[in-house]
Amino acid sequence: MRLRNIPRAESVLEACKEVVKDPESLRGDWNQTFKKEQPLHIEIGMGKGQFLLTLAAQNPQINYIGIERYSSVLLRAVEKFQELEAEGKAPANIRFICMDANDLPTVFAPAEVSRIYLNFSDPWPKDRHAKRRLTSDRFLAVYDKILQPDGIIEFKTDNQDLFRYSLESIPEAGWQVTSHTFDLHHSDMAEGNVMTEYETKFSAEGKPICKLTACRDKKDTAKEIV
Repeated sequence: MRLRNIPRAESVLEACKEVVKDPESLRGDWNQTFKKEQPLHIEIGMGKGQFLLTLAAQNPQINYIGIERYSSVLLRAVEKFQELEAEGKAPANIRFICMDANDLPTVFAPAEVSRIYLNFSDPWPKDRHAKRRLTSDRFLAVYDKILQPDGIIEFKTDNQDLFRYSLESIPEAGWQVTSHTFDLHHSDMAEGNVMTEYETKFSAEGKPICKLTACRDKKDTAKEIV
């Protein structure tokens, strides 16, 4: 992925107290950076932040952390947070980290996270890049190290090839797809759905959105929601 360098990104992130500069130091004790001890949900690849900022505002009983690998992308989410802050509307239950998802176990202790959101991840369409997909067995092994025993993964995409791949890769890695749909906005899974920027754009273009939820395999029967 080629991203435009934004010179001010580093200084803006450094000045924002909600951007955690040394996340490894909070491993196993993330609640100390929030005002309340609450369940912890993370979004990997948070993009411009609309999804997680909305969730945080709607659910003050949950702590949220947005994770983004690229500072130039995280900048957009932080600036959106700062706009809300200037209006007195910024949620207190959200933090940001600029990091690679491969390193999640160095930042979160076993069973510290109760839910992981994966939204419109890079599909990495070439077969030789399959391990880079956030629903590959490689990343599922990473999530296994930080999720609670009953933890949940939620995944949304407009890319049907990636979605079909995920429907196969997740069970093959020893996880269970508990529900899925190829047309989220016309399914029962649409109830309470919070849209991302990409989701809003793709939906306006008439593209169906795919969604699945997954957990560690409990040998139950997965179901498709229509």
